[in-house]
Amino acid sequence: MARNRLPRRLVQLYVGLCLYGFAGALQVRSKLGLDPWDVFHQGIGHHAGLRIGTVVILVGAAVLLLWIPLRQWPGLGTVSNVVLIGLSMNWSLDLLPRSAPLGVRIGEMLSGIVLLAIATGMYIGATFGPGPRDGLMTGLARRTGRSIRLVRTGIEVTVLAAGWLLGGTVGIGTVAFAVAIGPLAQIFLPIFACAPRPVEPEVDVLDAPLVT
Repeated sequence: MARNRLPRRLVQLYVGLCLYGFAGALQVRSKLGLDPWDVFHQGIGHHAGLRIGTVVILVGAAVLLLWIPLRQWPGLGTVSNVVLIGLSMNWSLDLLPRSAPLGVRIGEMLSGIVLLAIATGMYIGATFGPGPRDGLMTGLARRTGRSIRLVRTGIEVTVLAAGWLLGGTVGIGTVAFAVAIGPLAQIFLPIFACAPRPVEPEVDVLDAPLVT
């Protein structure tokens, strides 16, 4: 059964990753606030003179190295995540207009958040392994005995604060993402699930993993 689903899973994985990069680019172009990790990526990009998608790749690779002491093992989805989301974000930013009226930017922000949730469901549902940032979250939770909610909150607050200090864009889009991404991901995860997923009693809507 799993072998018969392999073509669908592969297509879903790579479409999901490309869609995630496009959704992130929409949030960047909206200029109304990014999710915590992209605030961090953008802040680093400002100081390093690098495009945000390039920073996404570099940070993903660095985070993946942190898996070693946590004894986490990457899958095909993990490695693909490191490269493809950043490339897709850069390609999408080249296609999207750099400035637009406020109404269009609000549409970009909202569309970006919804598409991020859909991409999350597609990528995770393909079951090819977590993204590097998700693996860091789950690995730390397992090693420390803390809840996923607590570890995730700690990581995201840290990268958000660091990104803001580095000049990343924090705004209403950041707040909207924080409020909406959990419930939206919870809707789309079952829709795109290609195989039964183990139930973890301590994980609730706010603990739904993100693709990055």
